[in-house]
Amino acid sequence: MSSTTLSIPTPDGQSDAFAAYPGEGGTHPGVLLYPDAFGPRPVLWDMARELADHGYYVLVPNIFYRHRPAPVFDLPEHITAEHRPELFGQIMPLIEAYTAERALSDAGAYLDFLTARPEVGAGPVATIGYCMGAVLAMRTATAHPDRVAAIAGFHPGALVTDQPDSPHRQIPRLTAKVHLGLAEGDMTPEAITEISQAFDAAGVEYGCEIYPGTVHGFTMSDTEAFDSAGSRRHWERLLTLLGSTLKS
Repeated sequence: MSSTTLSIPTPDGQSDAFAAYPGEGGTHPGVLLYPDAFGPRPVLWDMARELADHGYYVLVPNIFYRHRPAPVFDLPEHITAEHRPELFGQIMPLIEAYTAERALSDAGAYLDFLTARPEVGAGPVATIGYCMGAVLAMRTATAHPDRVAAIAGFHPGALVTDQPDSPHRQIPRLTAKVHLGLAEGDMTPEAITEISQAFDAAGVEYGCEIYPGTVHGFTMSDTEAFDSAGSRRHWERLLTLLGSTLKS
């Protein structure tokens, strides 16, 4: 497995990024991995390496590049509930500044960059994301349906809102296969019903699953939300999805 840091040209500047990919040469299916609200950091880079070990080229962009390079925040080694108020005082202004318009502008640049890498094979890619990254994965896929074959979102952010640009309202454009892995309490029953109905109406193949015993953030081993059983299930579902869409 090989890994490197990169700089991605965007309409607003240069986004720093991390990439991991198999080291034996050749080309591999591409995966665009969006981070959670804590941003790109070692745990995300380790997850990218894990995916690379399964045969994928994984690109992890710094969505907060307009503010500072990754790691964006001065995070403790292990994030607990006691750390969150102070951390989110720093994080929320950056999240609020990352509008849907900026996300879509970046998404096109990230896809262009990923698919142009010499290590990435021809054909559609996957977008995956954690927390707010799940929203970005969905926005990317609905804006570029011909370029994305799979979406995975784990402990997702607000996929169903009452806003006109809510991600679930863009699902009629979607062609990708989808897996949503929810912590208990991530989405209300009403929101799950609404997004499921949108998938059904669009004829999208999808799974929307609540992972038992988990809390929001259960995949992130550098937080107290981490759940080993939930993490294992996440890897099983993710690898099955990618194998059925990118390697078929």
